[in-house]
Amino acid sequence: MFPQALQEPLRFLIGPTAVGKSATAMQLALFHGLELISLDSMQVYTGMDIGTAKPSAAEQAAVRHHMLDRVSPHERYDVSRYLGDLGEVESQLAERAARAVHIGGTGFYLKARLAGLFDGPAVDAALRATLEQRYEQEGAAALHAQLTAVDPASAARLHANDRKRIVRALEVYLQTARPLSEWQQQWSATPKPARIVGLTLAVGELDRRIVERVRAMLSSGWVEEVRALDAQGWLGPTAAQALGYGEVRALSRGELSLSACVDAISLATRQFARKQRTWWRKFDVNWIDVAQHRDPAERAALVASHFEL
Repeated sequence: MFPQALQEPLRFLIGPTAVGKSATAMQLALFHGLELISLDSMQVYTGMDIGTAKPSAAEQAAVRHHMLDRVSPHERYDVSRYLGDLGEVESQLAERAARAVHIGGTGFYLKARLAGLFDGPAVDAALRATLEQRYEQEGAAALHAQLTAVDPASAARLHANDRKRIVRALEVYLQTARPLSEWQQQWSATPKPARIVGLTLAVGELDRRIVERVRAMLSSGWVEEVRALDAQGWLGPTAAQALGYGEVRALSRGELSLSACVDAISLATRQFARKQRTWWRKFDVNWIDVAQHRDPAERAALVASHFEL
């Protein structure tokens, strides 16, 4: 899936939300001629720009970004699909001999990129043929309903007409009596070599930044963005997990006051940042304290030294 030329070393810039990753990454990319690969589970959705802190049009014009705006917010998108799309991006980078840095805060995606996902046992050709025949005879809805009964997590992320993946998920369950979603929580390989740099900040100061960022997003058109999404039929099941969108939707409908909206989103974001910190303990990270290096250019120079650029 991934080109060997890009595997050593992989470079990642991580850290909790609102810590200053984007500004640092831009300085790093501009100075060293790098491209940036989003390691964010929500920036893949079109039309979800302000609320996901997606790089601006000017930033994307100045530095080439990848893994943004991959799918409609109505589509299901998971880590398996992310890895498939990322493999294509990294292959294209290898063909151009371009260097890139992965940047983001989704720890599960980082782990999956380094260690891969285990997709279950080998194909059982006879069982697959039987399931394919059933799909033809009974229809998509029947097999999707069976999958919902035995592996609701996989069924929730698969469209009823996604024949290939529904058949595979049922095949795995019937072979092993374990849902595919459980198999995919295991890693398929020893983690690959990587240089990981993280930005950190004391909890109190980060919390203040989070509140400031929420207010700035609301002032920058987040409500209008949400109204546009609402007019288009709202969000699919995975995009709806994005922080803050439900609260801003309630604000836009007059169901929540501005101050209550800010408080609710800030609280959810602080809780998310704490979960991110738990994920980072799984990795060998070179940490940079943003409080001691407040200038993005200075931070970028430190990151570059860790990356050996």
